[in-house]
Amino acid sequence: MIRLKNEEQLEGIRKSCTLLSEMYAELKPLIKPGAVTAELDKFAHDFIFDHGGKPAFLGYMDYPSTLCISINEEVIHGLPGKRIVRESDLVGIDCGIDLCGYFSDAAFSLGMPPVSDETEKLMRVTRECLDRAIKAVEVGSRISAISRAVFSHAKAHGYGVVRQYCGHGVGFSQHEDPQVPNYVSAGPNPRIVPGMVLAIEPMINAGTGDVYDLDDGWTVVTRDRSMSAHYEHTIAVSAHGVEVLTHW
Repeated sequence: MIRLKNEEQLEGIRKSCTLLSEMYAELKPLIKPGAVTAELDKFAHDFIFDHGGKPAFLGYMDYPSTLCISINEEVIHGLPGKRIVRESDLVGIDCGIDLCGYFSDAAFSLGMPPVSDETEKLMRVTRECLDRAIKAVEVGSRISAISRAVFSHAKAHGYGVVRQYCGHGVGFSQHEDPQVPNYVSAGPNPRIVPGMVLAIEPMINAGTGDVYDLDDGWTVVTRDRSMSAHYEHTIAVSAHGVEVLTHW
């Protein structure tokens, strides 16, 4: 069931998204060669609690961390730990915040210098997929318009689109209906209406779209070990248009 948000509820979600954006603004300079992923996670954890929130991912389905830190061939759900960020790594960061019962969700990818031309292009195209997806959101159209915008742009550049994971509704919990695939599926395809809050998140691979889970039970990697990029925004739909609630 899709749970629409009224203006009061949207304001709560907006505040959660603002806090997540502020956390990212302080975290981003710390993501550099030599950084230990567990220390990045601790920074995010402490920031969120210090500002009155709770990490939305921590404990969700027993996930053990605040951040998902996915590097190079890791697509999503990478576990922070002893791993050290290296030169030329492609680092994906995903996080959500529960602020007084209202949830935010956003992700971005960051290339470590020296960034190769191939990595730079993958990040740019994935970001363009997200931009095009947001522009496709119109009251009265369907979720498939979002999916088509992502898939067509990624495929035009020869990239693989991850099918096993997708965007989703958000706001009252970490994951809500509707699902927002990054390809046009045969599944539910509801109309876009005012009051929807969506987390749109293209996951684009430099090779094929095939992925599998590592033995840790969380980390998703590309089957051909190609690089993967991931960008995500929480957006709100109203009769006046689309509001992007998160920033990096």
